[in-house]
Amino acid sequence: MASVVIIEDDAHIRELAVRSLARSGHVVWAAGSGLEGLQSVIDNSPDVVVLDLGLPDVDGSDVLKMVRGVSQVPVIIATARDDDAEIVRLLDAGADEYVVKPFSGAELEARVRALVRRIDAGNSDSRLIVGRLVIDLRARTVTLDDEVLTLNRKEFDLLACLAARADEVVTRQELYAEVWRQPYGGADKTIDVHVSWLRRKLGETAAEPRYLQTVRGVGMKLVDPG
Repeated sequence: MASVVIIEDDAHIRELAVRSLARSGHVVWAAGSGLEGLQSVIDNSPDVVVLDLGLPDVDGSDVLKMVRGVSQVPVIIATARDDDAEIVRLLDAGADEYVVKPFSGAELEARVRALVRRIDAGNSDSRLIVGRLVIDLRARTVTLDDEVLTLNRKEFDLLACLAARADEVVTRQELYAEVWRQPYGGADKTIDVHVSWLRRKLGETAAEPRYLQTVRGVGMKLVDPG
């Protein structure tokens, strides 16, 4: 379980977030303004920060800069702003994840849990192992059956993202956000093209998948083919 600071001025949303996270066993501190939230981050050294953008005293983007000035804590942006360019800018400025309002308590808890799991995986062991596939996050190398695979940067990032959540379906929108740092899916074939390249290097095809499983209409998952 994680310790979480929630910085949110809407009392209803704040209470929903606190209740949902606490019910799942997380330790939660809540603040209704940017400066109060920043002080809570300094005082409590949380594992995750959930940061609203529309705060009454300081804009959330400025709070993000202040947080980054004192801590590398993972930050989930919570926003009602339906502005792709703004979310991309915040991800580039140091946010690690985002969630768009209105969101459910279950969705927020799932994002906190997934983010903590990714951080823990990177801290505890630099390697992700799925079947005979070994991904070294620090060295940025991949081996399959002890053979080194040559992957470009995005192929590696995509494979690592899926491996960090092995056996779990990762939605296309999540892949765009985590790998391409874009908060939208769109109709382009970026993910499909990279998956096709990965399949070729993993020695499989869409018709006969082994590691990369497509969940039609939802996303992808990486599995141990056994």
